[in-house]
Amino acid sequence: MRKRCPTARSAMSGRQVLIAQAAVVGGLLLALLIRQLPSVRRELRIYRMTGGPCSDRRHR
Repeated sequence: MRKRCPTARSAMSGRQVLIAQAAVVGGLLLALLIRQLPSVRRELRIYRMTGGPCSDRRHR
């Protein structure tokens, strides 16, 4: 029997590839959240200024 030579393809296992992909996706989601955080804060401030969930009771 011949021994297989390690190639670049077999250097990483499937589990390592999945972990690396999860880290990349997680990093992208975190970057998106950080980038959108000022907009979310502004929207929450507007929501609170308009009365929040109790605003429809006030106008009846």
